[in-house]
Amino acid sequence: MILEALGSAVLGLVLAWAAAHRFSHRLPVRTLVFATGVAGALFGDFVTHSALGPGTALASLLGAVIVSAASLSLLLRPAGRLRRRSAPA
Repeated sequence: MILEALGSAVLGLVLAWAAAHRFSHRLPVRTLVFATGVAGALFGDFVTHSALGPGTALASLLGAVIVSAASLSLLLRPAGRLRRRSAPA
């Protein structure tokens, strides 16, 4: 279980690094991106391991990747400037 948690943390770091490298202009500061990637991966591993039980390390790591990617996607900002129209008077 310790190796599973370490593996999911490493996967979260890798996903966070890839997101920070690819979408650096659309993400907040790197420390928040890395922390979110690792926390999402650990939470995803915990939820998947709790739901499926022991002996499903590969499925737990897959759950960690999915939740980490979903957590990182919540940090993305819009690419361009938003047009804000004033409400008609």
